[in-house]
Formats: sequence, C-alpha cells, structure tokens
Amino acid sequence: MNKSLVLTLLAVLTLAGCKTPPPPVTDDTLVTSEVNGVRLVHRHAVAAPGEFTPVNESYRALYAASVMTTPDYGGKVVRYLDNAQPFQVLGRVEHNWLAIADEPDGPLIGYIPPKAGVESSRYDATLRSDRPRPRRTKQVCVAVGGASKACRTNDTATWILD
Repeated sequence: MNKSLVLTLLAVLTLAGCKTPPPPVTDDTLVTSEVNGVRLVHRHAVAAPGEFTPVNESYRALYAASVMTTPDYGGKVVRYLDNAQPFQVLGRVEHNWLAIADEPDGPLIGYIPPKAGVESSRYDATLRSDRPRPRRTKQVCVAVGGASKACRTNDTATWILD
C-alpha cells in the first residue's frame, strides 16, 4: 500500500507540472507589433511594417483596390475595397503605402497603394477634378475665292463649302 501511495503521489506531481500546449498559431491569430513607438494589432497573416508614420484619418477608396498582406504588390490579397468605400488609415508605411483598418483604432487589416484612397473630406473634389474634360471641336476654314469659304472640324476630313 505504501508503494501505491508513493506511485500515485509521483504521478500526480508529474502531471501537475504539465501545462496544456498553447493553441496553434493560424493566419487569423491576433498578434501585436511595435513599430516606431506605435503599437499595432494585426492578424498573423499580415506582416508588420518596417516603418510607420501615424495618420489616423478617415479615407474613401477611389477605385476597387486590393488590400495586401505586405506594403507591396508581392503580398497576398486579404480582401478588396469597393469603390467609394470608407475606411480608416492608421498610418503610412514603407513605399508610402497606407496601413488601413475598418474602424478608428481598430486592428490593422492590411495595406493599399497610396493612390487607392483619398481623405473623406477631399473625396468629392477629387472626383470632380478627375473627370475627363470634353474637347472642343476646332473648326478650320479656308477662303476659296470671293466671299466663299470651306470649313471642316479636326475630327473629320470632310470639307463643307459655305
């Protein structure tokens, strides 16, 4: 009986020192990184930036842009932004890319190119200034004798006598 008590105590003490292993790290596991004194929370699949300059402003997408896992075109696509979709810019990173989130002070979801978005306050003005301007058709006229003239527009080769 004494031996079984000792073995039982030995087994209990041995198992008491065991800890359950931590859960496996997946792409969706949230991790924390500190870059230039700023603490960023992001998914494990999204790489921490090498540089970071805080912006913390609301932006809108100028076109349907890909959100990448790294601040370059070599990363994987995390998701897509729809045209005119609002999002939060946490900061600028290397190559002048934008580190973005869904909400202010939210986790970093990925990176977009610098020209993919504009500040929300400048969105309407940016769209107005980016519209193609209609070209005026220029008319060319030449005198053909007396008071007569022949005219044509630059977009056609047909001359019209006047």
